[in-house]
Amino acid sequence: MPDIVRAEDLDIKQIFLLLATPGNMRERNIQVIKELSTLGYHSVVITTNFPYSILKKMYEESGVDLTKVSFVDTVTHHSIGKVENIRGVVRYINSPADLTDMGIAVTEVLKEQRTGEKVCILYDSISTMLIYLSSPSISKFIHFLTNKLRLMDISGIFLAAEKGLDPMLMNQLITFVDKVIETG
Repeated sequence: MPDIVRAEDLDIKQIFLLLATPGNMRERNIQVIKELSTLGYHSVVITTNFPYSILKKMYEESGVDLTKVSFVDTVTHHSIGKVENIRGVVRYINSPADLTDMGIAVTEVLKEQRTGEKVCILYDSISTMLIYLSSPSISKFIHFLTNKLRLMDISGIFLAAEKGLDPMLMNQLITFVDKVIETG
């Protein structure tokens, strides 16, 4: 499969909405992280879909250099998993529905990045957020996050299941991003 995101789009700090079939979400997540790593980016994965320990294992099995990835895990604590924040590696928050904690965690993780380091956020996934929050709440948070990324001059990729979002939420998301990428 060809590259999902072009290096020149990342270099100008664009923000993307990446749509995938529900069956390809995991594969697209891994593919994007591998591409970002190859391009010299440090990825910050905000996961509402998989616990850190599962993503870490998936990435390791796929050959991803984990020194180039940090995580904000919103599901492990909520699922009563063992949590221990590790600076520069993983930060846990209580629940995918706790948008205040998520916003704080993302800000803190981004501040931990080294000066001059190319950084890109992967948010996996907007579709999963619908289990915990209403579409208007998700839309407000994504609007906040895309503006934070723009102000910090950081690229972002928001992963969602195609046909998994209501039309109003989809239209709002499209207005927040620079490009929509349909990967199937």
